Amino acid sequence: MTRSGRKCPLCGKPRSAEHTPFCSKRCRDRDLLRWLDDGYTLPGPPSFPEVPEED
Repeated sequence: MTRSGRKCPLCGKPRSAEHTPFCSKRCRDRDLLRWLDDGYTLPGPPSFPEVPEED
């Protein structure tokens, strides 16, 4: 495991070269789940404006 001055963005432990920028597979997988569950958002207008429903 390579240690550098930079830390894992999720838990703050030293980064692992194998899982950069994370410290472990666990943190890497947690980050992926956040993306898949819409845990992260990007600022800006919605890509699909809401369309009013027709009666």
